[in-house]
Amino acid sequence: MPLTHPVPNNLQEFISRLEAAGELKRIARPIDPVLEITEIADRVVKGGGPALLFENPKGSDIPVLINAYGSWKRVALALGGRHIEEIAAEIEDLVKLNPPKGISELIGAGKKALGLFKAIPRTAKGPAPCQEVVMDPPDLTHLPILQCWPEDGGRYITLPLVFSKDPRTGKRNCGMYRIQVFDATTTAMHWQIHKVGARHFQDVEEENKPVVVPPRPAPEDPHPAPEGGGHPPRGRPQ
Repeated sequence: MPLTHPVPNNLQEFISRLEAAGELKRIARPIDPVLEITEIADRVVKGGGPALLFENPKGSDIPVLINAYGSWKRVALALGGRHIEEIAAEIEDLVKLNPPKGISELIGAGKKALGLFKAIPRTAKGPAPCQEVVMDPPDLTHLPILQCWPEDGGRYITLPLVFSKDPRTGKRNCGMYRIQVFDATTTAMHWQIHKVGARHFQDVEEENKPVVVPPRPAPEDPHPAPEGGGHPPRGRPQ
């Protein structure tokens, strides 16, 4: 099935698309990122409600978007109108791609390979959009990081992209592990021992090398990927 509309180029475009489709509720009232935002979101999710944009979270001038992918319709809006299962089937076909046996199969394989080629990351020339705002020195307390539950150890970055590199093979992994925030510049990684990122950490410790783990927020479409590129998030992304 072809795209029914372009895939959003950034989070602002996605928010505009959600709003145009009646899938977004703006909340102008100041709401606390500690417990209040997640309590409201929990009730809205369970009631099948829309995405929520908290425009004035207490303690920060950065809005909070939550429940952005809480329905198949909103996921489709992020994917250009296509159903996620359709895209999953295409990925499965690429993984199972066999050597072509004839001209027609060769042409079909070429079309699939072209789509894969377009997905390869490219190096931006000049400052990237993510560098429009640079916090120097960094201060995590300026961000509206959420505390989700009363007995949580504090605030957590719940949907980060955490990149790590195998010290022996050089292969990169992108995982999603909860990051606990202690203060303006200190965090703790929460990963299970069987995760690829945890294995990279164990390997670098054995070799007495520094750990390189740059986390990034994942405000938009989280893509499942195999080891060497990443792995899918667990549970419903918010």
